[in-house]
Amino acid sequence: MAVLLKPVVSLAFPQFMGQALKLVAASSSLATPQQYASLSVRAGPYVDKLVKIANVVALKGRGILAMDESNTTCGKCLASIGLENTEANRVAYRELLVTTPGLGDYISGAILFEETLYQSTLVEKKFVDSLKEARIAPGIKDDKGLVPLAGSNDESWCQGLDGLAARSTEFYKQGAHFTKWQTVVTIPNGPSRLAIVGAAWGFARYATISHENGLVPIVEPEILLDGEHNIDRILAVAEEQMDKY
Repeated sequence: MAVLLKPVVSLAFPQFMGQALKLVAASSSLATPQQYASLSVRAGPYVDKLVKIANVVALKGRGILAMDESNTTCGKCLASIGLENTEANRVAYRELLVTTPGLGDYISGAILFEETLYQSTLVEKKFVDSLKEARIAPGIKDDKGLVPLAGSNDESWCQGLDGLAARSTEFYKQGAHFTKWQTVVTIPNGPSRLAIVGAAWGFARYATISHENGLVPIVEPEILLDGEHNIDRILAVAEEQMDKY
C-alpha cells in the first residue's frame, strides 16, 4: 500500500515543494532467509604431491629453517660484521646456510625470501636445487607484509592476496614446495573482532589459492607480546584466535 504525506517545504530539494510524496510501507511479513549454494570439497590435481610435501615438512625430529629475511634485514646482519648490503654478499651469506654439511639431517624445510628463490651458489647451482639434494623442501614467504587495518584500534592486517595466484604459479615453476603467510594480532589495543576475523579470512583465502597452485600453505598467526598483560590474557586471545581457524 501507499501512504500520502502532507506537503512540506524542503530547502534541500526545492523541486518537491508543494507536492505530495508517496511512501511505500514495509510489509509486515517475515523476510525469506537468503539461500546460498553449498560448496563441495574436491581434490585438486596436486593433492597427492601436497600430502607428500606436507609429510616431508612435518618429519619428526626435524625443523624448518626460517631464512626469509628481507634484503633490509639481511643488510643489518651484514653491517654487524662490516660488510656492505650487496647482492653478492647476500648470496654468500645464504650459500653459507644452504650448503652447511648435514643440514638435511636436522632441517626438513627452508623458508626463502623471494630474491633467494632465483639465486644460485657460486658454482651456479640454484639454492632450490641444493636444498632438494639435501632432502629439504624449499618454501617461500608469500605475503607482502603488514599494513594498517582500516576501522580498527590501530591494528594491522597482512596484504598480498591481490596477485597471489599469479605469484604462486611462478613460485611453483621455480621449484618452491610450500609457502608461508604471516599475520599479527596485538593485545594492548584489542584485539578487535575485525582484526581476528580478518586474519582468519585472509589465511583461508591464501591457503585455498596455494592449494590450487600446488603449494603447501603454512600459516603463522603471531600474537605480539608487547603490552602489560599477563600470560593468561595471551592464552585467552590465542584461544579466541584459533577458534576462528
